Amino acid sequence: MVDTSNVYFTPLTPLTFLRRSAFVFPEKTAIIHGKTRYTYAEFNARANRLATALRGAGIEKGDRVAFLVPNIPQMLEGHFGVPLSGAVLVAINTRLSSREVGYILNHSGAKILVVETTLAHVIEPILDQLETVKLIVNIRDVSEGKELDGPLYEDFLATGSPDDIPIPVEDENDTISINYTSGTTGMPKGVMYSHRNAYLNSLCEALEMQMNVYTNYLWTLPMFHCNGWCFPWGVTSVGGTHICLRAVVAKEVYRLIEEEEISHFCAAPTVLIMMSGDPAAKELKLKRKLRIVTAGAPPSPTIIKNVEAIGADITHVYGLTETFGPHSICEWQPKWDSLLADERAKIKSRQGVPYITAAEMRVVDGSMKDVPADGQSMGEVVMRGNNVMKGYFMQPEATEEAFSGGWFHSGDLAVMHPDGYIEIKDRKKDIIISGGENISTVELENLIFQHPDVLEVAIVAVPHEKWGEVPKAFVVPKPGTNPTEEDIIQFCRNNIAHYKCPKSVEFGELPKTSTGKIKKFVLREKEWKGHDKRVN
Repeated sequence: MVDTSNVYFTPLTPLTFLRRSAFVFPEKTAIIHGKTRYTYAEFNARANRLATALRGAGIEKGDRVAFLVPNIPQMLEGHFGVPLSGAVLVAINTRLSSREVGYILNHSGAKILVVETTLAHVIEPILDQLETVKLIVNIRDVSEGKELDGPLYEDFLATGSPDDIPIPVEDENDTISINYTSGTTGMPKGVMYSHRNAYLNSLCEALEMQMNVYTNYLWTLPMFHCNGWCFPWGVTSVGGTHICLRAVVAKEVYRLIEEEEISHFCAAPTVLIMMSGDPAAKELKLKRKLRIVTAGAPPSPTIIKNVEAIGADITHVYGLTETFGPHSICEWQPKWDSLLADERAKIKSRQGVPYITAAEMRVVDGSMKDVPADGQSMGEVVMRGNNVMKGYFMQPEATEEAFSGGWFHSGDLAVMHPDGYIEIKDRKKDIIISGGENISTVELENLIFQHPDVLEVAIVAVPHEKWGEVPKAFVVPKPGTNPTEEDIIQFCRNNIAHYKCPKSVEFGELPKTSTGKIKKFVLREKEWKGHDKRVN
């Protein structure tokens, strides 16, 4: 019998999105970055060049290629060119310290590192510690920074071919990317995304956010963060236009919203706070409907109301690195259209229901039984479906623990409302989410314990006007020592990403249980007293 499966089955991969848009919209602008403009035909040709250049440099199927690059066109090209070569993309958080980046490069086994010159200072101190990187490719986007030993990106691309090559995906469950967590249980874990689920989640982003060929998407969300929640692929799928942004500055965001007629962007609540408080908000004149997607920390109804006051429409989504970014959405109901602004904002602050392609999400007790849908009974959020990770790279035990009982365990505590919408109330583990970035209390405590004058330490989240919450260190000094707040903070800044460092330090005895465990809840209650919402 003749095998006809190829007639009715093609492996799902977001790589097909660029091929289609280059065919359907070859002359349409795909990418805008300052004065640089690339059409879809040019975008596709550059992705092909990158893929074939990588192969020419020795990259084989399954190899890892790392990018330490801000939100510029080359990062978009990496999302297509790297997997098109057969390799796996490892997009690294540009805010990490040298030590953290070195760990990710070595753990992932990256063979090639693409780095933008303003970030070369992160790589220089660890060059002699890199175990698998054989080639460094330099991107010079601005005049600042330093070129490391290796070719320039444009010269590297010139060694490749612009012609379409066969898409090297035979099994749609192959890994397309590895995204490293922020180390919420200690060292970061590599979250593996598959071609199939990246395809489905990308299409869901386009569908849920009502994107189409007229979409102008502004890159306020870091592309290194969960592959930009799959929007590099999602925007491309509909032939929309990517507008790149190296750094999020309120005035620049507002300028681009007007000049480029932005229709969509994603941002953590801290970005929305920054925008709503900027004087430019009062002068903004929207030329078209602006849809904003927010996630990263539960946004307060006040933030939502303030931003919608400028004429934007906010959609709240919820998820984790392990769920390709968003897994749920506060899906809007027509019956809510007539509600007053305060009531609308309160509903929009909920985490909602599963994405169209996400399948399932529950709130369960310790026995994996559903808690009552009464809006008060708390349990852990668990998920499964088409946008849950394949597992953690090279960490089978951690994967097994995360998938206990056949569901992915989020570690977040929530209630289920009678209408089936969930609302996050607390975090099962002591994760701090500051400005949309996860910070591990365990990782930070372990680091501070290395200070020669520290006997004991506890880290908790404390409220912060701009970032939502930030770490605070409670330290018990060793007898005979007298460390200062500046000593502890500087020690951290020398060894870890600056955004993870405690913003304040308090010295004294720590409250403990009879068995010697630190009562973190006592510290938290003291710090959050008088505040409407305690996130951690």
